Amino acid sequence: QVRLVESGGGSVQAGGSLRLSCATSGFSWTRSCMGWFRQAPGKEREAVAVVDRDGIRMNAASVKGRFVISRDNAKNTLYLQMNALKAGDTAMYYCAAGPHRLGSICYMAVSVYTYWGQGTQVTVSS
Repeated sequence: QVRLVESGGGSVQAGGSLRLSCATSGFSWTRSCMGWFRQAPGKEREAVAVVDRDGIRMNAASVKGRFVISRDNAKNTLYLQMNALKAGDTAMYYCAAGPHRLGSICYMAVSVYTYWGQGTQVTVSS
């Protein structure tokens, strides 16, 4: 059974930090792209950051320099360190996994990812 369980969300003031975690099981971790996505009310789900099995990362322009995605291959756990948070970062944050095809990169597209967690809410007050 595939499981992705996010934790670490909460309410912070602008300028603060949070660290999200995503514990996973039930799929091939080492053959997967992993990503963080977010969805604000009334908006489409968007990619925040993705990382491949070798640790190569891609970030959305809106979070570059503030958010860092990482993965612990020993624990099958994904992380998102979020610093200098802004009100515009307020959203439900989702962890996702998708196949990492040999010779390809991990794309920052919702449609590429197969498995999803239930989400964790991040609220930033200005």
